[in-house]
Amino acid sequence: MKFALSLIALVLVALIVPFLLPGVAKQEGVDPNSNLPWQIQLDGQGGSMVFGLRPGASTLAEARQKLGCELEVAVIAEPNEAGALEGYCAQVSLGFVMARAIVTLEATEQAVIALRERALKAKHMESTTRKITLHPDDLRAVDAMPIKAISIIPTVNLDEATVVQRFGQPGERLVVSEKRVHLLYPDKGLDVIVDADGKELFQYVAPRQFALLREPLRAAVDPNTPAR
Repeated sequence: MKFALSLIALVLVALIVPFLLPGVAKQEGVDPNSNLPWQIQLDGQGGSMVFGLRPGASTLAEARQKLGCELEVAVIAEPNEAGALEGYCAQVSLGFVMARAIVTLEATEQAVIALRERALKAKHMESTTRKITLHPDDLRAVDAMPIKAISIIPTVNLDEATVVQRFGQPGERLVVSEKRVHLLYPDKGLDVIVDADGKELFQYVAPRQFALLREPLRAAVDPNTPAR
């Protein structure tokens, strides 16, 4: 029994330490101390840079280059919605942090509908969400589109204390349930979702566009749920 407990402890340390300690889990060609999730540069004019990208300004082509992965681009749509144009990468190295990455492109509803009309196929994801594959001609064209938001899902589970240790105290804390909370950093353009039953999600926008993250949350959270 003691051996089993020791083994579990070692596994947990192996998973968590790379996120907490710089210089661990180095990969060839990757600087473990750069492009980390908490290294957000502000330009003093409502803009920011994270992972070498500027939400609201950098293009999809730049995201491919900076993230170092081949982003899979598709329209992701809920029923009765036009959907959002997103690029997805299953694994990216952000310093010593491994994560999944999603970039949301700045595309009007009319543009998304046009892409859907020319799309080759669609398939269901979780629940009723659909993933709609773009026509090859459109795949080339969307490279020039600016990215509106960047989202990452670290491979290691984190708790709220660890997030606060790295990012500081949030400007606002919205409780969704007993096990899920949003930590909002308006000055950084960041929303961190801490989920005790699932993976954490980091969402980045330009600070001047923080309403893109905050307003949907305020509308969705029960008004009787405390916000701190």
